[in-house]
Amino acid sequence: MIAILLDTTPYRIMSLLHILAAVVAFGPLFLYPGLRKAGETTTIASMHMRMAFPALILMWVLGMGLAGMSEDAYSVSQLWLSLSIVNWVVLVAVSWFLIRPAITDSSESAVARLAAGTGLTHLGLIVGLVLMIWKPGL
Repeated sequence: MIAILLDTTPYRIMSLLHILAAVVAFGPLFLYPGLRKAGETTTIASMHMRMAFPALILMWVLGMGLAGMSEDAYSVSQLWLSLSIVNWVVLVAVSWFLIRPAITDSSESAVARLAAGTGLTHLGLIVGLVLMIWKPGL
């Protein structure tokens, strides 16, 4: 039944955009350590604030759009969707409070904060993928 409800062209387009936003939000973070070592902090800062962070916000907007378009197949009260929202809030906080300030700072603590923020973001990506694929509690 759920597959039939979610098999519409607008839903598939929204789903594709949601996945593309996730790729744009998380993909650049795999480049940050190498760019940091090469001294490209300006490139990282630009990429993070102009591409990765806005894509992270857009990912949530599109995800909520998908939940709204699901014709009651999915609701925010379901465990997997609630945990996904919590995971997203944590990722936004990590991005804003750990990664963003550490990008242009060259101190040793900034390098550690960037590494921690990047690692937490990668962990959040894995958690999000597990929640999106297996949908626990559905």
